[in-house]
Amino acid sequence: MRTPGSPARVIPKIAESEKITINLGLIDLGQIDLLVQEGFYSNRTDLIRTAIRNHLGTHADILRQTVARKSLVLGLHHYSRSDLEAAQLAGQKLQIQILGLASIATDVSAELALASIESIVVLGALHASDEVKRALADRIH
Repeated sequence: MRTPGSPARVIPKIAESEKITINLGLIDLGQIDLLVQEGFYSNRTDLIRTAIRNHLGTHADILRQTVARKSLVLGLHHYSRSDLEAAQLAGQKLQIQILGLASIATDVSAELALASIESIVVLGALHASDEVKRALADRIH
């Protein structure tokens, strides 16, 4: 709880999705358009999202086992400047492993990131300043 006079913790707004681009053959695209036209889906994106979710659902057990085996954090994890400063003060370096979104606060300097992050594995998206991404380029896998 915030006490009067203490600074408010600012949590940046995180995008709920990432844009990707795919190339489809003309026949596949035509079939998608036909299903949209016939009212099965509201638009191409709706069909593609549904198809991907259904396909991932067929592999749900494998995904769960792999997440557990690789010790991945599932979902969203935000690393604030104070999180990284605490790791640095404790003499620890973080091994960040995320399936989803890893976010590093915009007020984290390249120097602090280098001092407190040993490695980053993100299956999904990494949101960090360009400066931090450049500094950690050889630690991002």
